[in-house]
Amino acid sequence: MRIPPPLDFDVRPLLAQGKAPLPAILNAVANLEEAQALRLIAPFDPAPLRDLLAQRGFDCLTSEDRNGVWTLVFSPRQGV
Repeated sequence: MRIPPPLDFDVRPLLAQGKAPLPAILNAVANLEEAQALRLIAPFDPAPLRDLLAQRGFDCLTSEDRNGVWTLVFSPRQGV
């Protein structure tokens, strides 16, 4: 099975417009291909989102760069 590359989603433009990013994030998750991960770029660590997607069967790897930009890769758990 070919695993597609992660879908990149940067929430910073939505936040800059004063929009809540959660609906767009959940829409992106709903439209992922089988076994595809979501690579989220955010200006902070969205811990509640990590918990929500963990409940929906995703593991998360996080990193923060020196400018305070967070990259979170949500990958579907095997067999979920």
